[in-house]
Amino acid sequence: MKPLDGVTVVDFSRVLAGPSSTQILAELGATVIKIERPGSGDESRSFEPRLPGGESGYFFAFNRGKKSMTLDLKSEGGQELALKLVKHADIVVENFLPGTMDRMKLGYESCKAINPGLVYVSATGFGQTGPDKDEKGYDTIFQALSGIMAMTGHPDGPPAKTGIPVADLTSGLWITIAALVGLVGRSSSGEGCHVDVSMMDVQISLLALSAARIFALNEEPQRTGTEHPGRVPSAAFECADGRWLHISGSDQHWQPLCRALGMDEMAADQSLNSNAERVRRRQDVMAVIRTAVSQFDRDEVIKRLKVAKVPVGEVRSVREALDSDQSKFRELVQTFTHPTEGEYQALRTPIRLSGYENPVMAPPPLLGADTTTILSELLGMTRDDITELHSEGII
Repeated sequence: MKPLDGVTVVDFSRVLAGPSSTQILAELGATVIKIERPGSGDESRSFEPRLPGGESGYFFAFNRGKKSMTLDLKSEGGQELALKLVKHADIVVENFLPGTMDRMKLGYESCKAINPGLVYVSATGFGQTGPDKDEKGYDTIFQALSGIMAMTGHPDGPPAKTGIPVADLTSGLWITIAALVGLVGRSSSGEGCHVDVSMMDVQISLLALSAARIFALNEEPQRTGTEHPGRVPSAAFECADGRWLHISGSDQHWQPLCRALGMDEMAADQSLNSNAERVRRRQDVMAVIRTAVSQFDRDEVIKRLKVAKVPVGEVRSVREALDSDQSKFRELVQTFTHPTEGEYQALRTPIRLSGYENPVMAPPPLLGADTTTILSELLGMTRDDITELHSEGII
């Protein structure tokens, strides 16, 4: 048994944030019915990277284990069918601009009228209210507007985006939290709810430590490269062989670090046992550490610091991270079999459960693969009914 067995999700979301959330719900046991446009489907089906059989690796990353149903939501017949599906749902996830679902007669109030226990999650760029609510946005736009881009990169360089779509991925996690919170609340009250998730709100919430520097010190956070603004040392260092590692230590690690790297003069200065003093003298301290690290190949520095129990890690490439012994032991890379692309690798949902089945990787659906089954088994429609819907272009 999986923890979300028996939960039905009708998923109107597209691209990344919403689909990443509903994939988590699917792998935890929920039945996720992904609603897609007839003919083209979720626009991410056309995104790079493309696989040999023509499918999208982007789509594969966020749509595993779902059922695909094609439905023209702009047609009256499509809207009526969508409402019938919602009547059977526990959760609805949508990421249209505010008001779009209302215009399609699929807004929260319409859905609540036929399903009072429904947990309805609206995930938008700027939320359901405010002067920006009707603005469109993408991951990097939210990184720019939130201040994340201004803080990313090296001090002498331009602003930079993060290496992953952090706005989309973190928003997807909050959509998941919202859906599960709604289910827990319903179990107590018997009532559903409407949850307003704003991607911009999520990004602002990630600024907690950065905002603390404004609230406490009236200090605007700046780009610091790999360095931590409030801790020394915490940065990446280049070794003699040109490879990089990252050291991050607190006060208890300072003297062991000095001994391991032969920084005798630094070790003798007792004032540097305090992080506050090391931060105050950041440039001098960092220069000495850089010189010390640069005398050794990376493996030697790693060996010395691990013996000294100083937190350290190689700066790995993505391939190296996936191929690490720890990743292999935890089986983070798994495979599924797709009907047209065959065996394909993907990253597992990263939680492990005791008392329930763990998430199992299943392939993403072909476009519309489950339309007929859903209409006949869930909605009780006949073959003739379904044929007529096809002829009218509703499915």
